[in-house]
Amino acid sequence: MQLGGLHHVTAVTADAPGNLVFYSSVLGLRLVKKTVNQDDVSAYHLFYGDEVGNPGTEVTFFDWAGMGPNRPGAGGIVEIGLRVPNRESLGWWTQRFDELGVDHGGIDEIAGHASIRFTDPEGQRVALVVGGGDSAFAPWRRSSVPAEHQIRGLNHVTLAVDRLAPTAKILTDVLNFRRAGDYPSPDNPALRTVVFETGPGGPGTEVRVEERPDLPPAQLGRGGVHHVAFRAPNDDEHRAWRDRIRGAGIGITDVIDRFYFKSLYFREPGRILFEIATDGPGFATDEDAEHLGERLALPPFLEPHRSQIEAGLRPLETQSSPPTA
Repeated sequence: MQLGGLHHVTAVTADAPGNLVFYSSVLGLRLVKKTVNQDDVSAYHLFYGDEVGNPGTEVTFFDWAGMGPNRPGAGGIVEIGLRVPNRESLGWWTQRFDELGVDHGGIDEIAGHASIRFTDPEGQRVALVVGGGDSAFAPWRRSSVPAEHQIRGLNHVTLAVDRLAPTAKILTDVLNFRRAGDYPSPDNPALRTVVFETGPGGPGTEVRVEERPDLPPAQLGRGGVHHVAFRAPNDDEHRAWRDRIRGAGIGITDVIDRFYFKSLYFREPGRILFEIATDGPGFATDEDAEHLGERLALPPFLEPHRSQIEAGLRPLETQSSPPTA
């Protein structure tokens, strides 16, 4: 039994309108679902992805207004990696970032792949990585980014932990990841980052782990990552993963029906929150594919409370003009 790779990564914003401008207008991702955090309906949960929000293309955000800045450290996800098709695309993105004033580190070789590391307006650390094409990717026809340079989906996440061995054991012995190599950590060349991969391997399946006993404990805030989710193809395998993880003596939730997919949650030994999510049924379950993300979507069990929920949300619209470069 193998996980199919990365399903989505969920981060934190304290500025939903600004977040929408950056991820939709600057990065050219589609807002495929505008909904709420089902455990805190006062907060938006925004999903960005390709044209249809295919699993593996999604970066999502909880909007917690007033939250303090993220403090990176051990026990946290310190980078989200996104795929672009080729090195020519990285050149295009470098020019775009320069024109739009996005802070970035230029093109560099990281883990054997040409990459650009940058931060979003709230300090979220992101990398664009040459990862090739993907048959599951659906270009967004109304994106501000030309189809040939659009972000194809997730490439990797990078974890920082106090001790490598316990996290590595869960990844390999329980979740069936494979150790695929290592490389000098970009932030501290004296240390090594170890790469693990699952399923078919390669782009979209990687978890990179830095052993960083020198760092203070991570403290989640705006510009930080809340959790990473991995793909299970169907309900049967999803339940099998629950049973396997419980059998290994790890505390895990029961299956939670999020309506757009089903979820399981547990913390690995380095204190980082993992989710396993089903590939379906998907975001077009309650909206026409042509109009994804245009209105507040609520799962059926929240729909009776729509008026109350909408009254508690800040308007997502912003007067900021989206970039056109």
